[in-house]
Amino acid sequence: MTNHPDASEAYSRAGVSTAEGALFVRSIAESVRSTYNSSVLPDEGGFAGMMDASLLKDYKQPVLVSGTDGVGTKLRMASVLDRHEGVGIDLVAMCANDILVTGARALFFLDYISCGKLNRELMQTIVASICEGCKQAGAALIGGETAEHPQVMAEEEYDLAGFIVGVGEKNDMLPARDRLQEGDVVISLPSSGVHSNGFSLIRKIFLKDGLHAPDSPEDREFLREEILRPTIIYEPCLRPLLDAGEPILALAHVTGGGFYENLPRVLPAHLSVRIAREKLVTPALFTKIQERGGLSDDDMFHVFNMGLGMALYCPEEEAERLLEKVKANIGKLAVTPLGSPRIIGRLEKRSPDQASVVIE
Repeated sequence: MTNHPDASEAYSRAGVSTAEGALFVRSIAESVRSTYNSSVLPDEGGFAGMMDASLLKDYKQPVLVSGTDGVGTKLRMASVLDRHEGVGIDLVAMCANDILVTGARALFFLDYISCGKLNRELMQTIVASICEGCKQAGAALIGGETAEHPQVMAEEEYDLAGFIVGVGEKNDMLPARDRLQEGDVVISLPSSGVHSNGFSLIRKIFLKDGLHAPDSPEDREFLREEILRPTIIYEPCLRPLLDAGEPILALAHVTGGGFYENLPRVLPAHLSVRIAREKLVTPALFTKIQERGGLSDDDMFHVFNMGLGMALYCPEEEAERLLEKVKANIGKLAVTPLGSPRIIGRLEKRSPDQASVVIE
């Protein structure tokens, strides 16, 4: 009888350590369990995450809402500057904020991590960050996958993807397009910076060849401390308002595509949004990006959030009262916003030749 090498030894020679993978899974178990709630069910086999669906009984007509996203080339910036502790929050934020705009409450999250070679310490940092994001979003991290891709990816390279599921009441789902009308007001919820968008352009401006750390210590500090700030998860600020039935007509998560793509996505075709430029308080980091990159205002508003992380649409007569409630909740955010909520514009009837977003 021929003796065959242990499968893990053979796989290890191919570049994948199943033993290291098992140690990694055990090392993150406590952090993952810290996101659980009473609805999470144990899966002794470890093949799938499970949640007790009887929680849906509290809804008259429950609607399951899902989303998926990644962090993009912000991960390259994190690797170049060796600062990874915020990227997991970014991952959760990009998914959680997307389903939040429907009014849905997050239930659970799944992550997918691919890497050239499993660096257990680094991956523990990233998973801890994902868990922190899940806590901010109110989602349980009930499953995930970490895959080594030797030769396909460089040893130090990694990528992240996230998947979220939430639930909402059918009659309360946003946007309420049939109620949006001319004169409704736009309230801005400030961002913490660029969040997780525009990094291909930022890398081109600040990194050597778009890939390597800049020589300037000032630039390295700017990128580490300002550009790599984690994305805000808006759940703690907006959930109390949604649960209280406040007159929120729509929410827009300002991500890739900036103002021009995201603000009109929740509007009916006959309305446009007019933004008062003087009402926007743009953080200085955007000015630095614009000046260093020689970018136009149009470029900036097409790519970046410009300090507006989430837009809230409400009736004009409710705007001041709702603004005060948003201000009262902004301190609940785990990531510090660069600015304060404010009224920045309103909806108007859209003529056939008018853009869906006007900034003046």
